[in-house]
Formats: sequence, structure tokens, C-alpha cells
Amino acid sequence: MISIQQREQLHSQIWKMAGEVRGAVDGWDFKQFVLGMLFYRFLSEHFAAYVEDGAEAGFRYADMSDEDIPEESRAALIDQKGYFIAPSQLFENVARDATKDKDLNIHLREIFDAIEGSAVGYSSEPDLKGLFADFDTTSTRLGTSVEEKNRRLCAVMLGVAALDFGTFEESQIDLFGDAYEFLISNYAANAGKSGGEFFTPSQVSKLIAELALYGQARVNKIYDPACGSGSLLLQARRLFEEDRIQDGFYGQEVNLTTYNLARMNMFLHGINYDKFNIQLGDTLLAPKHLEEKPFDAIVSNPPYSISWVGAEDPTLINDERFAPAGVLAPRSKADFAFILHAVNHLSARGRAAVVCFPGIFYRGGAEQKIRKYLVDSNYIECVISLPPNLFYGTSIAVNILTLSKHKADARIRFIDASGEDFFRKETNNNVLTDEHIAHIVELFASGEDVPHVARWVDLKDIEEQDYNLSVSSYIEAEDTREEINITELNARIRQTVARIDALRSDIDTIITELEA
Repeated sequence: MISIQQREQLHSQIWKMAGEVRGAVDGWDFKQFVLGMLFYRFLSEHFAAYVEDGAEAGFRYADMSDEDIPEESRAALIDQKGYFIAPSQLFENVARDATKDKDLNIHLREIFDAIEGSAVGYSSEPDLKGLFADFDTTSTRLGTSVEEKNRRLCAVMLGVAALDFGTFEESQIDLFGDAYEFLISNYAANAGKSGGEFFTPSQVSKLIAELALYGQARVNKIYDPACGSGSLLLQARRLFEEDRIQDGFYGQEVNLTTYNLARMNMFLHGINYDKFNIQLGDTLLAPKHLEEKPFDAIVSNPPYSISWVGAEDPTLINDERFAPAGVLAPRSKADFAFILHAVNHLSARGRAAVVCFPGIFYRGGAEQKIRKYLVDSNYIECVISLPPNLFYGTSIAVNILTLSKHKADARIRFIDASGEDFFRKETNNNVLTDEHIAHIVELFASGEDVPHVARWVDLKDIEEQDYNLSVSSYIEAEDTREEINITELNARIRQTVARIDALRSDIDTIITELEA
């Protein structure tokens, strides 16, 4: 494994390269070219390493001729890896001749089409289809002329080629995946809300994954109904042994660009095509994993208070996900629609951990009715308030809601993890450290109340509060003001007043004597 210092050095090189090669192009608009080229290099090296594994010493797939690959070998490789790359199409061979290739943008497009096309007719076809769609080598964002496009593509390719990822067999997958997430997070941080709304910072992802899998020695599969770039799913992959998540990683994403990022991210973290199922589409209106449910672990950071069709589509009240609550989430606030979707997809032994906008826990109307349904059904396990300013582009202090269908008692755990003891201040954002995460998970698992921090509340008490689930309604903030003894203060005031009166009397006497 690579050292922390080496990783930081690599990150610095990547970010410097990304800034230098983009020129006048906006960083957020340019991200897919850097990310796409990094992914192309990964696929090439990963595929070549797989072909060379077990071969005689000195054999290099990149040195072979395309014509020397038997058709049966090509088919077998696609069955195993999900795609095929001919030797001439490998990143290292294209990069070697990039400066002399006057049709580089066309050749790259043909290679990307060929990689995607190699999976047609195989079980991996859905996982490869459109994978490079956002790497548009003809885009005007690269330049207005063919020469300008090729010059910038060549700069990106050579910049990515110059990055030192070490020996592939030893650490390449970890490094490629780590570099990819580093780029995504930095692009998101620099783009503000428009870029960062789909990206969950790694430490928050880690907390959510730890909560969802807490106490589960093994889960059938893990699911994110609004998976963004896949960071929450990948945290679970990073935290736990691969065999602990038996049947793979499932997610759905509505944004095409982000959907492609998520699929690339799976490959980059060494998850083979047959171990993930990422689908494109609107989770609330066109759920794609109804046949795969239930899931033992669900993690999610759905978009906060977005609009959806809601009651304008009267058929939705008959949907098995929303019908049990007897009411639909408000048209202007779809938060509880995502939560009800998660409950519907959760197994009887599993747990869901969902990032939530705080307002959904105390607002009235349909949201109050849905809270009543969830509380009365005893599905709500814990509500945790987090520190503000953890996410890119928003300073909101979000909450985490955990849901379970196998609770042992009729209580809900409330945790106030918003104080200064639960985050570290950095330049632009607050961050959770591993120690903070461990502390929150410990509070989550504890059976004890902690004054001003954590408390168990009976469901009947929540009913008396009109199903308000706001953490601040059940945990009193610690009064850090200095305690003042009023009796002592009044005594000191009387002494001060007496002293002032004596001084005034002395001053009056002196003035009288001077005037005599």
C-alpha cells in the first residue's frame, strides 16, 4: 500500500495537472475530460494486467498485434471482464503517438465506442453502454477548431500518462480509485452547490456506511436509491471485507453524467461488472430495483426538498411504497418520498441510514402524517443532528435518520452531534475525523443517556409532541454561560454603592473646604 505522504504527493500532481491542461475552460465543465482519461488509462492497464497474469516472463499485451488475438480468446475475456480492448487501443499505445496524431479526437471516439460496443450481446452490455458518453471529444468546450481540440486532448492524455501510480498488481486499483474520488471531491468543492450537490464528503459517507452496517456480520446487498457518484456504496466496500456484502452493490441515479461517474467509480475500485447494478432513472417515479429488493443495508443522501409530481399524479397513492402512509410527500418537498421508498426496499433484518434536511422532522401537514406512520410502525431507530457546513455548497446542519424493521423496543434514540466536540474546523468546511465518527457510532450503539448529547425517548412521549422528531425537542442544549450567585452579586453591589456614596461625601467636603 502507498504511504500517506506518497498519496498526498500524487494528489498534488493530479490537481496541478488538471489545472494546467484545462487552460481557459471552466474546471467543472472540464472535469469529465480529466476523469474520463483517467478512467481510460485504468481500464487499459487493468485489462492488460489481466491478460498478462500467469503468462511467461517478458510477455506484454501492449506489444501484440490486434490480429493475433483469437476470436474465442476475445469472447472469453469479455465474459470475464465485461469488455475488450485491442492492443492498439490501449492507453499507453495511443498516448505514445498522441502528439503526432492529427485525428486524435476521432481516434479516441472510435476507441471508446469500440470498448462499449465490445459488450453488446454479453451480460455486461448494460454496465458498459454509454459509459464514455460524457467524454465528448468533439465538444466545443475543448476548443473551436480540430487542432485546438486535439492539442487539449493531447495535453490531458500526456498529463494523465505522466502520473505515477506505481506497480499495477501491488496497488493500482486503490490508487486509481482514490485519485478519481480526489478529483471528484475537489471539482465539487470548487464548483459550489451546482457541482457538489451530488457528492457526499468521504467522512460523512463513512459515518453513514458504518451506521447502516452496524451489528450486521453479513448483508445480502447494499443499495443507494440516489447514488450520485457512488461514494456511499464505495465507503461500504472500503470499510468491510468483500464477502461481507454477498451479492453486490445497487444504486439508481437520475443525472446521466453522475450515473456515468458512478459506474466508472465502481470499475475503478475493483468492483467487477457482475458485482454492481447501477441504473439510470427517476427513483421516485421509475424505480429500477423492485425485483432485487429487499436490501439488508441502504445508504442514501437524497437531494434535499426537491419538487416532484406528488399528489398531481393520483395513482401514486396506490404505489406500494407510499400507500401505507396514507398520504404523499408534499409536491415541493420530496424528502419523505425517498424515505418511504427506502422503507419499502429494506429487509426485515436490515437498516437504512439516510441524510435528511432538518425541516422534515418538525413541519406539519403531510410530513407530520408520514412521521406518525413511521413512528407508529416503529420503523424509526435514531435521529442524529450533525455539525453545520459539512457539505460542499451548503452550510446546513443536516440530520441522519436510521430506519429498522426489527427494533426490540418502542423507543427512538436522539443524538445531538452538532457541537464543537464533533467536528474539526478547516478552511472552507467543517470535517468529521475518524475519532468523531467512532464517538457518534458509540453513542448510537449505547443504551445509556448522556446529558445534553444522547437520549432514549418512548414513542408515547413522541406522540404527545405531535410526532415532532427534531433532536432539539428532546435534548436540551448545555448552558455554557457562567453561573452567577445572585446573593453574592447583590452584596458586592451594595458594597460598591456604599463606597461610591462615601467617596461622593468626601469629594463634597473637599469642595466645601476649598470654597471657604
